[in-house]
Amino acid sequence: MSHKEHTGPVPASKNTGKFNDHDGLNVGCVWNVLQSEARRAVAEEPALRPLVDDVILTRACLATALGARLARRLAREDMPRHCMEPLLTGVFEARPAIVQSAVRDLVAMYERDPACFSPLEPMLFFKGFLALSTYRVAHEFWQQGRRWLALYLQSVASESFAVDIHPAARIGCGILLDHATSFVVGETAIIEDDVSILHEVTLGGTGKATGNRHPIIRSGVLLGAGAKILGRVEIGTGAKVGAGSVVLADVPPHTTVAGVPAVIVGEVSEDNPATEMNQRLDCRS
Repeated sequence: MSHKEHTGPVPASKNTGKFNDHDGLNVGCVWNVLQSEARRAVAEEPALRPLVDDVILTRACLATALGARLARRLAREDMPRHCMEPLLTGVFEARPAIVQSAVRDLVAMYERDPACFSPLEPMLFFKGFLALSTYRVAHEFWQQGRRWLALYLQSVASESFAVDIHPAARIGCGILLDHATSFVVGETAIIEDDVSILHEVTLGGTGKATGNRHPIIRSGVLLGAGAKILGRVEIGTGAKVGAGSVVLADVPPHTTVAGVPAVIVGEVSEDNPATEMNQRLDCRS
């Protein structure tokens, strides 16, 4: 992850407590913060008012805002916005759990990415967040048996975001998909909650085998840029996979692997690599 120098004003700290009520992370609290940030954004940059008004300031809730933002990015001649937006918004309104998962992703990106200075950024600009949110709708259609529509959304998301996630894959929430370009997830892959993934990661199969043929990524895992994890291998809880590694065998929990093919190079030094985002290899002395 790049640590960019900002040329504009940056908050002194990230007050993530404003997203919570007494029960923890709250969609309504996040929505209030997004509206406040949207007003600040258009005051600082009036040229963005048409986008921010359409996606945030004229919307009643986060469900309709998500539908609007994705429709702006995914609509095209074969499904224009006036058809796409009701389709997406309908899913978000009918399934509050999907909105909750999207909120967990948004907050994870804001908390873990030092280059993100506002929670509004992922909503407006981060294709990792937008690709994951599109996947969540496609997965719902897949579960409903509407497979052609699910595959259509996978296709247009791949064109729009350079991210290819099969709608049958099972992905938890609290996912940081950083930069996102060329992220590929196969049909039977499983990603648990609270995982951080950089660009050009592949969760792929190893040939023409059928059945469960893609990886399982347990919670707390950090997958470095360009890592390729192939076959029905399991990356254990809190493990770390070094950038550019090719993983062909199971990785024990709380270990670091690297290389082609990947081998264990040490034990993880952080309690939770996904939240710490420390990509240095924990090599044995």
